[in-house]
Amino acid sequence: MEVALSYFLMSFTDPYLLFLVAMGTLAGVYVGAMPGISVTMAASVLISFTFSWDVNAALALMVGVYCGGVYGGSRTAILLNIPGTPAAVATALDGYPLAKLGEAGKAIGICTVVSVIGGFFGIIVLAIGAPIVSDVALLFAPRDFLLLALIGLLLVGSLSEGGLAKGIFAAALGVVIGLVGLDSLTAQPRLTFDSPSMLGGISYVAAMIGFFGLAEAFYQMRLLHVAPVKQDVSRITPSIATVLKFLPLSLRSSIIGVIIGALPGTGGDIAALIAYDQAKRTTKKPTRPFGQGAYEGLVAPESANNAAVGGAFIPMLTLGIPGDAVTAVIIGALYVHGLKPGPMLMIETPHLFWFIVGALVLANAFLLPIGLTGIKVMARIMSVPRAVLIPCIILLSVVGTYAIQNSMTDVYWMFAFGILGYFLKAYNFPVGPIILGVILGPLMDSSFRRAVMSAHNDVLEFLASFLTSPISACLTVFFLVLVFSQTPLWTKIFGRRAAVNATAPSQ
Repeated sequence: MEVALSYFLMSFTDPYLLFLVAMGTLAGVYVGAMPGISVTMAASVLISFTFSWDVNAALALMVGVYCGGVYGGSRTAILLNIPGTPAAVATALDGYPLAKLGEAGKAIGICTVVSVIGGFFGIIVLAIGAPIVSDVALLFAPRDFLLLALIGLLLVGSLSEGGLAKGIFAAALGVVIGLVGLDSLTAQPRLTFDSPSMLGGISYVAAMIGFFGLAEAFYQMRLLHVAPVKQDVSRITPSIATVLKFLPLSLRSSIIGVIIGALPGTGGDIAALIAYDQAKRTTKKPTRPFGQGAYEGLVAPESANNAAVGGAFIPMLTLGIPGDAVTAVIIGALYVHGLKPGPMLMIETPHLFWFIVGALVLANAFLLPIGLTGIKVMARIMSVPRAVLIPCIILLSVVGTYAIQNSMTDVYWMFAFGILGYFLKAYNFPVGPIILGVILGPLMDSSFRRAVMSAHNDVLEFLASFLTSPISACLTVFFLVLVFSQTPLWTKIFGRRAAVNATAPSQ
């Protein structure tokens, strides 16, 4: 116990490690705010610098970048409608409308506080329940990941302001975009039209920047004559009353974030979208309608994607399975340093587990002051005249997209998606479900085919498999309820019942 405590406090007591965690968090916040420069890319570059470092120093830096980067994507999502990371897509749905109302400073302040709350919740679960949660995550079969992806696609009901039919069309378009490239199981070209440049698929970051950032820039060209919105930055740090008001929603969303983060191959982007959906379904009196600047639409995804950080470390440390792309990079770093993540890591080097927990605690502690700095300067972006701001957004979009793979093909795709996104916005089609489809399409495809193969290509055995385990049965029931909730019959039954309860006389 004393050894575990000493390693837990190592980052706090060693000035060098303390500095690395702080610098990693600071770099992560601003790297995450840059479209195209993903947290995964930053962590990958860091590995090349840490080959000769002590393993503790390397982990301290990467943990800081990870925590800061997941949060940092919310800044440009709120200010420019350009999610810095895929996990910030859901944040942009209400964050950018808040910026257009002049409340960007308050929005970023609330995002910072709930991100820290979600991060600490994920760390607590990691420290206390890592073996338990990892055992549950290990029970997930391909059919369960298929159900999870289908449930995610059904979130189009929450992300669709233009109607469910338009939302389904947008999600289907995203799935098609996500399936372009080599087949994940057979390596056969799919939807490439014999073009070698499409064999590697279409970058979801290029799609994200095009549909959100560039499309918004094109759309704003119609409003050049409108005066820019002056941002209220007089009070950035939210009051204790505000934090307590959103605390129940933040904790509920953090639970979702930890669970989704602990599932191998998912991560904060899916967790944020599912948390946004549950907030929209369960919040009876939001501050504003969702999609029009509801603070609940910020609290839920930001709590979930930061809680997913702690969740993603659970399968990595206990099973040797990455929870998301960044933990996959960290696994590579551990191998470089002669360590083997998995069950034996917890037995042979338990002190490493407690060192990572301590570094995560410290990174989240640094996130609060770092996240609350620079907001007044960044909020002034919204006060810049559109004639100046729009060319800067386009330039930032081009640079960010090119930086993904140093490929002009990605830039061309980004412009194509930007033009398409402009017309979709003009005709009231939502773009959020498109990114959701791009992210979930490949997961749904590979999970479906693995589930069919595990059922020996037998249709009846495949359908029966959805009821063979408690996890599959629960997810199946949840999926069916979601499908039913999108039908007019649901509204007729439950809408009538709610109306009756509302008009019933009180006793």
